Amino acid sequence: MIGLAGQFEEASKRYAATNGITRNEDWFILKLQEELGELTQVWMKLTDRGRKRGLSETELREALADETADLLGHILLFAQKNGIDLAPAITRKWRFEPAG
Repeated sequence: MIGLAGQFEEASKRYAATNGITRNEDWFILKLQEELGELTQVWMKLTDRGRKRGLSETELREALADETADLLGHILLFAQKNGIDLAPAITRKWRFEPAG
């Protein structure tokens, strides 16, 4: 997970530099909200509760995957920015049993 978080971090820094964006404390949580909104919007279209704007089911499924990837990326960025070690938090919160 750390390697993936690092890749998201590098891509995010490049995006911010290219677009003149300051990634301050609020930015990380606000981007999470934005990405969740975009994922929800695609879900609404895919489940016939939003205007599809001429998009096929295949295009909507691809957009759903893309927005899910965005949300995951921003969760990892938020965790990294706030010093959250997700692996033990996931084990604790989801009550995973040790493999064995």
